[in-house]
Amino acid sequence: VQLQASGGGLVQAGGSLRLSCAASLSIFSLNAVGWYRQTPGKQRELVAYISGGSTNYEDSVKGRFTISRDNAKDTVYLQMNSLKPEDTAVYYCNARRGWGSYWGKGTLVTVSS
Repeated sequence: VQLQASGGGLVQAGGSLRLSCAASLSIFSLNAVGWYRQTPGKQRELVAYISGGSTNYEDSVKGRFTISRDNAKDTVYLQMNSLKPEDTAVYYCNARRGWGSYWGKGTLVTVSS
């Protein structure tokens, strides 16, 4: 499974970005797709994931971020609204398929105050 993440960039606080994670195969075949983020010196943390029709969010992004999927495009999105400087990180998408866990390259999100 290959994953291509995109959509990062520089945005002012309060702004929005949409990240995309394009999969190399049908996302129907994936058990779950998640977005993680990492800042220097810290562990990678789960931000949101989608599995079938269910979604789950880390507490600090609830109400601001939305994860969704476009089955026709084999792509999972992370819509990020009301961005805060503390959301600054490299964001990674991850897919689970059977016993496998697959990572895409990160995309940098920088939120200026």
